[in-house]
Amino acid sequence: MALSFAQNIQPFVESELRAAAGLLDEGDAEAAFRHLESAHVLGQASTRWHTLVHVRMLQWAIRRRDLREAVGQLLRIVGAATKTAIGLVPHGNTGGANVSPFKVMPISDAHRDILARAAYQGDRDRNRSDQSR
Repeated sequence: MALSFAQNIQPFVESELRAAAGLLDEGDAEAAFRHLESAHVLGQASTRWHTLVHVRMLQWAIRRRDLREAVGQLLRIVGAATKTAIGLVPHGNTGGANVSPFKVMPISDAHRDILARAAYQGDRDRNRSDQSR
């Protein structure tokens, strides 16, 4: 069975989300947000993960009583839910309200490697599935 990009990237996004939650519980909100940004970069090609990361960013903002971030995340949730599937995502964008939601940003080598593996694994699985027909 062919796995999708969303399935392949899932463990990486979930790892970043767990790290963010743990750091937030420990009181390190800034480090937690960096993990949310990382999850955003990794998951933004998937509507499911892109939207979920923005929901988590909204929760972060509410917990911190950060009105600017909360409003920014509400707008980004709508965008992620409606625009990701048609490819309207600024790759590399970290997802916070501190940057334009349209700004393309550089992707770190570590993130680029993870994204390439997730995309390649999906392609390889699809090709294997096509060959077995």
